[in-house]
Amino acid sequence: MTNPSPRGTYLTISEVLRARIAKGAYPDGIPSEAEIGREFGVARTTVRRALRALEEAGDVTTVAGVGRQVGGSQVAPYKRIMTDLLDRIRTGELPAGARLPSEAELSESYGVARGTVRRAVHELEGAGHIHAQHGVGRFVGPVS
Repeated sequence: MTNPSPRGTYLTISEVLRARIAKGAYPDGIPSEAEIGREFGVARTTVRRALRALEEAGDVTTVAGVGRQVGGSQVAPYKRIMTDLLDRIRTGELPAGARLPSEAELSESYGVARGTVRRAVHELEGAGHIHAQHGVGRFVGPVS
């Protein structure tokens, strides 16, 4: 923005971003707040207001571990891992009593950080699908 920032600048920015979204300019996700702020020459709080307006309109969603995405097409990586492991448990690929691969193995096979795997496994433990045995590993619980 070349002129001093008038009230409602965030609305102008959100409209520009909305037009770009409609043209398909962001297939890999919305640029970072810092990038948008530099492009428009505004403070990060102004960018956040613009992005919040887009989220409220349903044009953008925030996905944990992924970032801001156009629409709601992305799923958080830990949820994708949870779904996959649950499918493997339900189909018998990981039968009751089977030892789960280590966090390091799962991290490598899914291409994510160990913290992401840890969150997925923790959620499955909380739901009773797997249980941990200290110093031994994690095991599939009884299939429900």
